[in-house]
Amino acid sequence: MSNKRSFFEPNSNGNHILYEERDAIEKISLNLLSYIPINCSQTIVIACIGTDRSTGDSLGPLVGTFLSEKANFPFFVYGTLDDPIHAVNLQEKLTEIKEKHQDSFIIAVDACLGRMKNVGTVQIADGPLKPGAGVNKQLPEIGDIHITGIVNISGFMEFFVLQNTRLNLVLKMARTIADSIHMAGQSKTKKKSLPPISWNFKEEAT
Repeated sequence: MSNKRSFFEPNSNGNHILYEERDAIEKISLNLLSYIPINCSQTIVIACIGTDRSTGDSLGPLVGTFLSEKANFPFFVYGTLDDPIHAVNLQEKLTEIKEKHQDSFIIAVDACLGRMKNVGTVQIADGPLKPGAGVNKQLPEIGDIHITGIVNISGFMEFFVLQNTRLNLVLKMARTIADSIHMAGQSKTKKKSLPPISWNFKEEAT
């Protein structure tokens, strides 16, 4: 889990998109694609952070689970309800990812807490998630870019707030994020499969 001051802290320069607004999936997908290098030949890995032991913190594992159930998804997925990535095993999982995908572009996904007006929004930002920033824990950063979903308000008894976050909200946000990432993956695959256009201009006879 992340919030504005702790755990996995999102950058402030990303765009907030409400999960239930019109065309949210398309907007998040296009926003995500804008952060992935156009000619990216790296293996793309989705690292979903969180645990199902806390309702609010289950956003990441839910996204990973939904993605792992989708057919023909071109990206590698780590962090599901069956095999979550959390603070205890984060270093181990990050090492595993780097060993299996040495040249990879990692997209980290996590829940976060924020302002009341931003609850239910999805944010994409450049740079890694920063584990333990607000609780003075030294944990490895993860991700070339990151996606965060604001599931509840921050500033007071964060652990209690997470435990009392509505599963309905987290589930709906996770579906939207997963569908957005899937759409981005399909779009990137289609662009790769398009044959190059060759222009053959014949010089006019003089």
